[in-house]
Amino acid sequence: MTQQTSTDAAFITDIAEEPRMPGHESEMERKPQWQPRYPGSDRLKDKVAIVTGADSGIGRATAVLFAREGAKVCISYLNEHDDAQETKEACEAEGSEAIIIAGDLGDKAHCDKVVQDTIDRWGRLDVLVNNAGEQHPDKDITDITVEQLQRTFQTNIFSMFYLVQAARPHLKKGAAIINCTSVTMYKGAEILLDYSATKGAITAFTRSLSENLVSEGIRVNAVAPGPIWTPLNPFGGQPKEKIPEFGKDTPMGRPGEPNEVAPCFLFLACEDSSYMSGQVLHPNGGTIVGN
Repeated sequence: MTQQTSTDAAFITDIAEEPRMPGHESEMERKPQWQPRYPGSDRLKDKVAIVTGADSGIGRATAVLFAREGAKVCISYLNEHDDAQETKEACEAEGSEAIIIAGDLGDKAHCDKVVQDTIDRWGRLDVLVNNAGEQHPDKDITDITVEQLQRTFQTNIFSMFYLVQAARPHLKKGAAIINCTSVTMYKGAEILLDYSATKGAITAFTRSLSENLVSEGIRVNAVAPGPIWTPLNPFGGQPKEKIPEFGKDTPMGRPGEPNEVAPCFLFLACEDSSYMSGQVLHPNGGTIVGN
């Protein structure tokens, strides 16, 4: 996979076997449903949010829903410029403002830029949604290369540390951080060993960061989606032969849509969840997991 090169030479950012990830939503035959389903009620009025991986999928659905609820949104993404522009236009169509920033969140300097550009534009930061991620299916643990292992951790968990470090000086009482973990953290995934491991780290990070920040009035929670129809899966995140059956093993018998997940992020971002921190919500099609 071609990624922007990190400033840390210890991390190798090219993984040749997944050249098209995370993929363009504009190229999908069956488009994910990301449009907000209900009228807004100003639950994020005058707030500023950063949503990573917001060019498509869950990130797009969350960004546009936040905009409908009154938030100004920084759309962080890797290199899917057409998708990101569509997300920006959708946010603006909701009567809000949005900016788009392309680059590799595995690079700490880029994470610093995402936060600084947001502050330079709007002068504040109220909500940080750490949603961006990548996955690479492998049938055997010996197939996971050093490069892939480093890349997956770099994107999925290191980026969260980098972004929170950059955002921390700007987060005031009432701010919220929401991380995207996964059902795979709770029930495992035999072909997603490194990905599932990062999701376990994200859940532990969420709970520990909550303990670290709760006394400052900053809440930290997470969302653990099940199988959701996004570009990540048909563009290499799942083996091609598994795509027709994707999500059918859930109790609901189907994959979820991004706009079925975004309301969880909204709930955790706004005052509706003012007495929740260190928690995980589970939009996963009815799969029962431990919290």
